[in-house]
Amino acid sequence: MAMETAGSYILEVQGLEKRFGGLTAIGDLSFSVEKGVIFAVIGPNGAGKTTLFNMLTSVYTPTAGRIFFKGQDVTGMPPYRLARLGMGRTFQNLQIFMNMTVLENVMVGTHIKGRQGILAAALRLPYVLQEEKMLRKDAEAALEFCGMADLANRSAAGLPYGILKKLEIARALAAGPELLLMDEPAAGLNDSETLELSILISRIRDSGTTVVLVEHNMGLVMDISDRVLVLNYGRLLAEGVPKQVQTDPRVIEAYLGSD
Repeated sequence: MAMETAGSYILEVQGLEKRFGGLTAIGDLSFSVEKGVIFAVIGPNGAGKTTLFNMLTSVYTPTAGRIFFKGQDVTGMPPYRLARLGMGRTFQNLQIFMNMTVLENVMVGTHIKGRQGILAAALRLPYVLQEEKMLRKDAEAALEFCGMADLANRSAAGLPYGILKKLEIARALAAGPELLLMDEPAAGLNDSETLELSILISRIRDSGTTVVLVEHNMGLVMDISDRVLVLNYGRLLAEGVPKQVQTDPRVIEAYLGSD
């Protein structure tokens, strides 16, 4: 089935499950993500959203089910191989090197494109220097895309939290992902920063990168998402365009409770 739909779907999840002892965090979950969209995954606390992301990126191994990326079965594939295939991720908790500059942090994201070994790098051979120059340009382009070019030589230490959030996105983009998974990118941002983020995520989609988003900010989700999937107790509760989902009685009950 996955190979037949590989032309239109960049990501497919089939019968995915994750159990921790007697607890089922994700149960029999299936969905597909079309290329070139913003696909949001929402749900109450404890719904299994981060567990899903951790399986998609092989932090966790599924108990059952399969994951297909660009038509290829990638279930349990090591994260570095997923990155080479074109899957990127940002994290809920910042993973920034505070002892590096902004540009150096973003260049870390380009290492997956590097092909030279440790010995060649240590000897500073000409083709290594050429590759480093190319990767530096990729990092600078990612910073420019995120509106941070003027901060390239600033130390990451002491930068505002909202800027650090954008820095992590720039680093992920520098690797050139076809699919970018974003885990609660708006967490901790004020209204102005959230608006900037929404514009940036829409630009990422419009540039050709598919975005799968886990987010608690419902205003952001409903404003920018093309499709929304709702998880509840690890199972699919609803899926559709934002307007359908936000008026679904099952979704309203899951978030607000019944009378």
